[in-house]
Amino acid sequence: MTEQPTSFERPQAGADPTDTRGALLRSPAASALPQQSRAAGSEHSQSASAEPGAHRPRPAPEGIPAQPDAAAMTAEAESAEGGASGDGAGKGEDGTGKGGSADHGTGDGASPGGRDRRARRGLPPGGKERRTGRGLPPGRPSPMRRDGDRLRFVGAATRRIARGMDLDEIVMGLCRATVPTFSDAILVYLREPLPVGDERPTGPLVLRLRRSDRIPSERDTDGVYVPPPVPEQPAELSVVTNELCEVRPGSALGEVLRGVRPVFTDTASAQVALTELLGEGSELAVPDGQRTILAPLRGRRRVIGAALFLRRPERHPFEPDDLLVAAQLATHSALGVDKAVLYGREAYIADELQRTMLPETLPHPTGVRLASRYLPAAETARVGGDWYDAIPLPGSRVALVVGDVMGHSMTSAAIMGQLRTTAQTLAGLDLPPQEVLHHLDEQAQRLGTDRMATCMYAVYDPVAHRITIANAGHPPPVLLHLGGRSEVLRVPAGAPIGVGGVDFEAVELDAPAGATLLLYTDGLVESRLRDVWTGIEQLRERLSATAQLTGPDHPPPLEALCDEILDMLGPGDRDDDIALLAARFDGIAPSDAAYWSLEPEDSAPGQARRLARQALVRWGLEELTDSVELLVSEVVTNAVRYASRPVTLRLLRTDVLRCEVGDDVPQLPRMRQARATDEGGRGLYLVNKLARRWGATRLSTGKVVWFELNHSAGNDQAR
Repeated sequence: MTEQPTSFERPQAGADPTDTRGALLRSPAASALPQQSRAAGSEHSQSASAEPGAHRPRPAPEGIPAQPDAAAMTAEAESAEGGASGDGAGKGEDGTGKGGSADHGTGDGASPGGRDRRARRGLPPGGKERRTGRGLPPGRPSPMRRDGDRLRFVGAATRRIARGMDLDEIVMGLCRATVPTFSDAILVYLREPLPVGDERPTGPLVLRLRRSDRIPSERDTDGVYVPPPVPEQPAELSVVTNELCEVRPGSALGEVLRGVRPVFTDTASAQVALTELLGEGSELAVPDGQRTILAPLRGRRRVIGAALFLRRPERHPFEPDDLLVAAQLATHSALGVDKAVLYGREAYIADELQRTMLPETLPHPTGVRLASRYLPAAETARVGGDWYDAIPLPGSRVALVVGDVMGHSMTSAAIMGQLRTTAQTLAGLDLPPQEVLHHLDEQAQRLGTDRMATCMYAVYDPVAHRITIANAGHPPPVLLHLGGRSEVLRVPAGAPIGVGGVDFEAVELDAPAGATLLLYTDGLVESRLRDVWTGIEQLRERLSATAQLTGPDHPPPLEALCDEILDMLGPGDRDDDIALLAARFDGIAPSDAAYWSLEPEDSAPGQARRLARQALVRWGLEELTDSVELLVSEVVTNAVRYASRPVTLRLLRTDVLRCEVGDDVPQLPRMRQARATDEGGRGLYLVNKLARRWGATRLSTGKVVWFELNHSAGNDQAR
């Protein structure tokens, strides 16, 4: 009879005892290797008399194979006994009694028919295992079939564990892969806290129960037979009272973990280790015999946890080969946990880098409202080279900056941080926008020849209602007017930062009250589905459509406008980082500003007091007259003492009263404690005591000393 293998396993030469190559499998050297059966039983074979073209079973899909259940193994054993007994000697394989004399046997398997049937059932001649030489007990599957199932199970389980990226996915993959296929329940303990990389843990080894899983009472096992629980069992396998365990040096649990290899818990030392892990008062029902495996989880450098596999008493106990399966599962799970911890640390570093590189909050300068958004290119790359910033400048002005370093990696983020710091420093010097871009270009060349970026730098003056913009290869800004009309501002593009040897040009444009300026990076308007100019036109149309919803006299809310802009992004439009900065120009009305120029003469302080008093009377702020006259007199006196050109005095009335005194001396004043015999040195001390805030800023033409007072502040409440 010719057999046609229908299993998806590759047939092995020598599986048939009549094959001359069978001696290789029966040799002592080859018997130590796991055996793979061509046909695991009579149900996996078909007779040669089958009709041509008859349907053959399809190979089973790759998955986690189930362990042989009790019913299947009992049926296989009965079939084996019946085939070797005298009752079935006169029947063929089809059970019709037409088998012929060639299949007759005496029950010992000596006849050719008996050897053929044993070969088809995966049994060696003589009914003994090749590895041990012992007879097969009833209900036990053939070694070759059992080893093949283990190999397929380990392969599928390790692939499932390896698919996880974070810690929870790794642990859940281990639990789902083993229950109910390999065990009825599992407990996974991990070190608390988990060490990262080469970090040397401090303190004692503490294990915390991370996850437990078991076969539920009511379940659908999808064809996997699992016996129902016996009612007289004292507790479920998932009942655990000790979730935290401290491993003492030299303890039984410590020795098991240090040994690395999985062990059965039926020995005395392993029982003590199990008691230490679960706790003295644990209600967990641990089955007797070899139905529990304790497997240490060892990462790349140290033990990071333990896994406990349990089987119910009504299920077949673990076998020695199952220790190898548990070892493979523990090894792959521990390496996966190490990988997840390292990945989590990298994600944490990326988030912290992003948080420190970008401003946490935007300032609240006078005459302008700000809103911003930042979106990374992907969740796995939390940082990139895009940045935005808003920097308050002297004279109630504000600098608006948006830049984009090429790439979205950790290196790009580091370069972005250096350029952003440089831009903040240059803005503090009150340099013109084109000069700021020039110095940024020099800084990028010092960082490296391939360090390139684009940048848009704008300065808004709320008093003059003007904005000065310089561009370095960046997409042009979009201005949304109060009536709903939007336009793309014509700003010279310029060369990107890092090219070197190029000049930058600045343009000054009107910034009417109620208008909104939108600065962005190319990730908002450019993608694989559209070019940059198509995206800019779509952005302009989206702004106009949004403004129409609020009417011609009311601009759309700034935060809602930013969200509406980001909603224009489709599923395929996230190819790059996105930085967005929106500025709503409120401005300062001319009636709320007063400006004078004073000659550097001895009469200048008195003149400054008189002009300030007149402005306060006009604004209805007479309660601030005494404080303002005193502080203005002190600041103007210091300016006149060293200045060689006219001194400027400006008062601004917004939510606070702001006074600014400018001169042509670049040295900044410093507050000091005057001695009793000193005739001067008390001016800044008085300013610090009476003013709400004060400061000094160096300009390209000198400096500005300013202070602020609350409107309702009197002489005793100026602070």
